[in-house]
Amino acid sequence: MKLALTYPEAYEDHPWGENVVKVNKKIFVFFGVPQPSRLMVGVKLPDAAEFALTFPFAEPSGYGLGKAGWVTCVFAKGDDVPVDMLEDWIDESYRAVAPKKLVRQLDLERA
Repeated sequence: MKLALTYPEAYEDHPWGENVVKVNKKIFVFFGVPQPSRLMVGVKLPDAAEFALTFPFAEPSGYGLGKAGWVTCVFAKGDDVPVDMLEDWIDESYRAVAPKKLVRQLDLERA
């Protein structure tokens, strides 16, 4: 969650008892209901969804979100979590959801 909160105008929220990070009142990453035995990350992947779904820990997000490119990844305690890949997917999700001016700001900050 720390990484997601570093994006321009990102903030934490708790709809439905879940931990999410939003930008411009829109969710760009779901962390689910906190559970000590698992990690859940849901992201919008307009470019990488097909690739993401080749992994056994990934599936199309529920409630019809999968049709819009949302992917949910679930890891049990002790699983090998591909942190770098998840960070890339959080970045892609932010870029898919955030207003273009904030994406430009992000690019300027990283240049």
